[in-house]
Amino acid sequence: MQFDTEIFELIQQEFNRQQHGLELIASENFTSEQVMRAMGNVMTNKYAEGYPGKRYYGGCEVVDKSEQLAIDRAKVIFNVDFANVQPHSGAQANAAVMLAVLKPGDKILGLDLSMGGHLTHGSSVNFSGKLYEPHFYGVKKEDGLVDYDMMEEVALREKPKLMICGASAYSRDWDYARVRAIADQINALVLCDMSHPAGLIAKGLLNSPFEHCHFVTSTTHKTLRGPRGGIILMKNDFENPMGIKGPKGEVRMMSDLINLAVFPGTQGGPLEHVIAAKAVAFFEIMQDDFLGYAHQVIANAKAMENAFKQKNYDIVSGGTDNHLLLIDLRNKNISGKKAENTLIKADITINKNMVPYDDKSPFITSGIRVGVPALTTRGLKEDHMNLIVDWIDSILIDTENEQKIIKVRTEINEFMKQFPLYPEWKI
Repeated sequence: MQFDTEIFELIQQEFNRQQHGLELIASENFTSEQVMRAMGNVMTNKYAEGYPGKRYYGGCEVVDKSEQLAIDRAKVIFNVDFANVQPHSGAQANAAVMLAVLKPGDKILGLDLSMGGHLTHGSSVNFSGKLYEPHFYGVKKEDGLVDYDMMEEVALREKPKLMICGASAYSRDWDYARVRAIADQINALVLCDMSHPAGLIAKGLLNSPFEHCHFVTSTTHKTLRGPRGGIILMKNDFENPMGIKGPKGEVRMMSDLINLAVFPGTQGGPLEHVIAAKAVAFFEIMQDDFLGYAHQVIANAKAMENAFKQKNYDIVSGGTDNHLLLIDLRNKNISGKKAENTLIKADITINKNMVPYDDKSPFITSGIRVGVPALTTRGLKEDHMNLIVDWIDSILIDTENEQKIIKVRTEINEFMKQFPLYPEWKI
């Protein structure tokens, strides 16, 4: 068999990009080597439609054990009774929950995408906004915090069947008890999408959604530092409120409906090699040093917040409780798109992002989103955040200065040699 030199050269280029630069995209992280090893293994060869002990194919004895191990570890980490580890992504996890509890045309209520929400929380370009009737709440203009009064007002008026909390670009903790209290007034179910802060929630550093939300979904990367994938969790199983019956006339439990919504509802065969990697990531989260990592993520985010404030950057909501910052650049007279494209030239990777009440399009935006999980994994500490913000600011105040961009890139590439990424890894 011939060796595919072309694709492996591209893999090497991507490794070099990650190795040499500053990764500040809030939804990205670096897995451990053993997580990557688990993703690239012979389990990718195995088809395993169904669930452990109930497969549609033979030869699943080993992958049954692997998937069950991932399930058991997830249940321990989050102290829950139910976990489905098969979703290919966070979006797939959200789709499965909605399929399990909603009918097409049912009302849902989520945080508006332009206010920091996620595509799968009701955006008109997404399945969630096409299959269901979406309604939205936002954040308050004066302080950038979730407007729970608005949430309640819309909920009482529209009476959605499913309320969604959680966000893609929101830097503050959530009042899950308030969300549940609103939902209980209209007998709505509550879905928390904790994809971004999941690793911090896992270690008790942020409010837990599990006592208040019927369903909790997450990606398994971001602050969980695992492979790209999704997961669905429930604190306690319960009889489905829709009254759906089983083959013998029994009322279906929600765990059954969730499992059926994942397979065969939204997915076919699970990716057992990725599930094995999820199990490895869950093992790592259960170790003592992950708590130190989670503490350092928050410390680095706070240090970066302070550094940006010292340079008069406008941080939406005034700061951060988690791993990310949403920065409104309008007082700096630069668009998010321009900031992203210019910083990339200096090997600083961020993403443009809409800010609340943005006056620019989603393709231009007035803001940027920055996060520290990946930098923290590399070993950077609070003191390094000042240097990083200095580099970012020097670029953004002089975006046409190509010599300065080259100078900063050279400094960054040299600086990051102190924090090697996978030093023993050979492609």
